[in-house]
Amino acid sequence: MTTQPTAVPGPADAGAPAARHGLLRTLVSRPVAAVALSYLVLLLVVIAAAPLVARYDAGTQDLAHVLAGPGGGHWLGTDQLGRDVTSRLLYGGRTTVVDVLTALVVFVVIGVPFGILAGYLGGRTDLIITRVTDLVFAIPGIVVLLMVVAIFPGNDTAAMVTLGLLHTPGLIRIVRAATIACRNELFVKGARLAGLSTPSVMRRHILPSLSGPIIVQISLFSASTLVVESGLSFLGLMRPDAAGPTWGNLVAQAAAVTSRDGWLLVPTGGIIALTVIALSLLGDSLRDATVERSVPAVSLRRIRRPDAATAVEPEAVGAGAPLLQVRGLTVGLHRGGALRTVVDDLSFSVQAGEAVGLVGESGCGKSTTAKAILGLLPAGGRVTQGSVYFDGTDLVRASERTLSRFRGKRIALVSQDAVNSLDPLFTVRSQMREVIRQHSDLGRRQADERAAELLRLVRFSDPAVILERRPYELSGGMAQRVCIAMAVANEPQLLIADEPTSALDVTVQAKVLALLRDLQAQLGMALVVITHDWGVVADICDRTVVMYAGQLVESAPASEIYHAPRHPYSAALLASDPHRTAYGEDLPSIEGVVPEPGAWPVGCHFASRCLRATPECAVATIPVVEVGAGRLSRCIHTDELVVAE
Repeated sequence: MTTQPTAVPGPADAGAPAARHGLLRTLVSRPVAAVALSYLVLLLVVIAAAPLVARYDAGTQDLAHVLAGPGGGHWLGTDQLGRDVTSRLLYGGRTTVVDVLTALVVFVVIGVPFGILAGYLGGRTDLIITRVTDLVFAIPGIVVLLMVVAIFPGNDTAAMVTLGLLHTPGLIRIVRAATIACRNELFVKGARLAGLSTPSVMRRHILPSLSGPIIVQISLFSASTLVVESGLSFLGLMRPDAAGPTWGNLVAQAAAVTSRDGWLLVPTGGIIALTVIALSLLGDSLRDATVERSVPAVSLRRIRRPDAATAVEPEAVGAGAPLLQVRGLTVGLHRGGALRTVVDDLSFSVQAGEAVGLVGESGCGKSTTAKAILGLLPAGGRVTQGSVYFDGTDLVRASERTLSRFRGKRIALVSQDAVNSLDPLFTVRSQMREVIRQHSDLGRRQADERAAELLRLVRFSDPAVILERRPYELSGGMAQRVCIAMAVANEPQLLIADEPTSALDVTVQAKVLALLRDLQAQLGMALVVITHDWGVVADICDRTVVMYAGQLVESAPASEIYHAPRHPYSAALLASDPHRTAYGEDLPSIEGVVPEPGAWPVGCHFASRCLRATPECAVATIPVVEVGAGRLSRCIHTDELVVAE
């Protein structure tokens, strides 16, 4: 760690996209949105300052100037009682705005939390909330609203609360759909890995990501509520004029004298029309701006158990109590409308300070195994059998609160998609501070100092610059190092690295692997490296676990498996490694593909692609047997491999 690559993007770190404009700046850049927003802001300011701006009180009469047109004394004229129209519009606007805000608060306070809960938690919670919203949708809203104003005559608050309640199902559905799309993002899983509780994840990461759709709905709902409130006031179903003017009853009064003077309808009806149009245009612009900113954004088959006499328990391999012990892990995921087994009776262990590589082709269950260990399986997925013991605690049966204490503190994950693992709405400083403070009592300044120290640890020469950047301003290599810094922030005992170099060029790959080796030595942590690259295994791993179609097929020290594989799949993978192919020779490959879950054969899962397969391989489940000191294999032809060597 004597040399430190610069934090300024260079050949390896080039290509970071420019920062996207903020939502407000995007709106201001649109002429229509800018005009609408300026009008609404000015209107609210003038209405709020009505006592200072209005020249007359709303009830002051001037009978000498009844139905007077616009003039110096009365800018917008007077009504049938000589009251100043400008003053009544300003004071009436205060009442109307309060009514709209009342409905809006109910709309947001109920719609947003319940939409997030339904979308994020799913299951029974989602079912209950969805059924209730469907029921409210079926109720004729106008009938309910008229009943309320009849029962509570002149009570604006009751009418507006009812209006807000009747419209919440629409917002709940929109927020729920957006939350379902957001909850599977890697930065949300990263927040859970940091140990954040479910409420914290929803508040800190889900809610900010939904701000665009929510603001759009607020704008459109405000426009429709203004129309409804004005209509009810026009019909005399809201507070009487004696209690204070509203825009709706001002229109009603103007309509009553239309035959005598039509001017009075212009300012009273015009301000409602202009405000509704401004809110609608702003909602459309917000929708377009949000879309712009988002662009970077069958049943389980029965498992046959190996015979008790030949099965090998993971604790039989290695000395001392393992830090991580996976025993008979079977995982099911929903695919094609059914729960299918994707990890089948998997057992392995990791000693403290050891580096273990999970190797296999895509679709073999490596990443699913990591998610099962951390309790981060996708919705509907679950561990159907087996256990995962970490330092004596069974993580499979642990509560979410217990898992939160392990994630980010004692177990950490580095994802293969580093940029998307970081929340695009927050700076690196904010996200690192969150991870650090979640498991410590450090203050904000101390957490920032710790973040800078961690960035130096992962070889950034100018941490202050990196801390102020957002994820989309980082290249792949820079983002990967930031993710590693966040993962080791609380000095975990176990770090799971899921394809840590797959998206990086060769130069950056070497730097990341060297960094992981150094961090392991400094912190004394264990490593589980998920990869399909034998070069990564040779560079960093002490022991290798080879997986195929959800099963462990071989486990051995990394140095031994290179020279003497004890399973045909391991041998075929090694033979396909381009690093072992001489220049000018064709790259070897394994014929066929990994079978899909649900289509696994009864016996050996690799039999259809194995050159040594015999009829016996398809009779029954092949057990895992010990084939040497610290070596396991799931094959009945291991002796033939030894002879072939």
